[in-house]
Amino acid sequence: MRILEQAVKEKATAALSAAGASGDLENLLGPATVEELGDLAVPCHSLAPLLKRSPVDIAESISSSLAPVLSGIAEVSAVSGFVNIKAEPKWLAARLCEILPDDRLGVSIEETRVAAVDYSSPNVAKEMHVGHLRSTVIGDAIVRMLMHKGHTVHRENHVGDWGTPFGMLIEHLLDLGEGNAADELGVGDLDGFYKQARAKFNSDEIFVERSRNRVVMLQSGDEETLRLWRVLVDESMRYFNEVYGMLGVLLTNEDIMGESNYHHLLPDVVTRLENLGILEDSDGAKVVYPGGWVNREGEPMPLIIQKADGGYNYATTDLACIIDRVERIGCNDLLYVVGAPQTQHFKMVFEVASKAGLMDNSHNATHINFGSVLDSDGKILKSREGEAIKLVDLLNESVVRAEQAIADRNPSIDPKQRREIAKAIGIGAVKYADLSTERTKDYVFDWDRMLSFDGNTSPYLQYAHARICSIFRRSLIARPLPDGTAITLLHPEEILLARRLVNFSAMVDESLHTYSPHRLCTYLHSVASAFASFYENCPVLSSEDDLVRLSRLALCDLTARTLSTGLGLLGIDSPEQM
Repeated sequence: MRILEQAVKEKATAALSAAGASGDLENLLGPATVEELGDLAVPCHSLAPLLKRSPVDIAESISSSLAPVLSGIAEVSAVSGFVNIKAEPKWLAARLCEILPDDRLGVSIEETRVAAVDYSSPNVAKEMHVGHLRSTVIGDAIVRMLMHKGHTVHRENHVGDWGTPFGMLIEHLLDLGEGNAADELGVGDLDGFYKQARAKFNSDEIFVERSRNRVVMLQSGDEETLRLWRVLVDESMRYFNEVYGMLGVLLTNEDIMGESNYHHLLPDVVTRLENLGILEDSDGAKVVYPGGWVNREGEPMPLIIQKADGGYNYATTDLACIIDRVERIGCNDLLYVVGAPQTQHFKMVFEVASKAGLMDNSHNATHINFGSVLDSDGKILKSREGEAIKLVDLLNESVVRAEQAIADRNPSIDPKQRREIAKAIGIGAVKYADLSTERTKDYVFDWDRMLSFDGNTSPYLQYAHARICSIFRRSLIARPLPDGTAITLLHPEEILLARRLVNFSAMVDESLHTYSPHRLCTYLHSVASAFASFYENCPVLSSEDDLVRLSRLALCDLTARTLSTGLGLLGIDSPEQM
């Protein structure tokens, strides 16, 4: 509990020092491992050799000296060589009263940094599949948290819209005719269009030659070829935007920064590296050896900047991105939400960028990697036909399943309202299932689990929020509550809920600073679970005491706002009725 740690740190450090301890004493104070015993704890085992006393004796001594100075803030106890510090109910209530009128629930604005977040990154003329889900929703959550903390954020949708495949795609477009091609792309069958072009490329030598000639025309800036390329890009982006709209993410056309945007910088990358003398020749290719990586033969592994045929590599484009984001946008933070298989690539790119002076110690370049979405058999999630599942199909199915679940639970609800709620639940369920998993790990896609109204799921959190909204509708008391509303914590369930609520700002900060949305998910589930226990054991509207009723309504209000704000930072809606 960060708010408690800030209140007791100075006194706890002084008590440790008085006991004869030395060194980095602040780091001894940390979260308690047993929640029932305390919010914070000081393990005394590492002090035993220094003080030549048992950990139990040291803990009891420190506890005795610390208890009087923390009176009114926390209870102090010594258990098995640990000093446990537990916030007092009156102190917790006072902190909640401070948070109650705060629209930000205690979340502070940080000193502004400029960040570029590279995420989603579909390819033109290809469907967005379930594999794009993780990059898109993780990136969107990080963007939302950065913005909420007051940072300037550039959403960079690094769309694959350039390179040799476009010669093939443009020629296929011409074969179909622009009108027919636009119709085919317009209905969302991007994969079908791409597969037809690829099949011709693999079987028709004349088509291959046309495609190669078209690539040359594209890269040389031929006006008509660029117009046809734009048709492909525009139709694809129209489809992508439909998916983004369904997902409820922040990406728009204004955020597209495809590979084509950096094409003019690629020769500059080569020139800069050559002028620094770090570019070397390797069988005709121009490469940089960042050091620290070797191939299977134990030889130094290069980062290829320009191929022997004069073409450029992904690394060249990524270095051009760094130049653009640092020099044009003025970014401090360069964040790349890209799958785990690209870990080595980004490490090498960042090393070369630092070596070339494209960024320095004032810049934070981070690869925010993530695992895969798996089927129940432990393999990459695919359709029954063995192909990657289209993201739009996945989302539509989730909404249909959610609508059926709502109809089963509440058959009297208006059909139009049911469809709206189903969209919030269905889309939220897919996003939350992804975000609630530690991003570096794979996870198994499970319809029953993600749409369940029990456990660590979006429907469980959304239902807790809707339940609180229902309480206020029945109470006839408007939100926000009046200034000066008093909160008293008398029952264990009230105290537990309060302990969870005061930690919201700390968990937002922790989730953002580690780029780990799952930590915020875990926290929100703990709040909803604590609220369920509170609601079951502490009557709200039926309380006979007006002050107790208002205090408990304040706890309800804080819980609802914490859930809706937290879910909002994850890009998930909070319906008021379910």
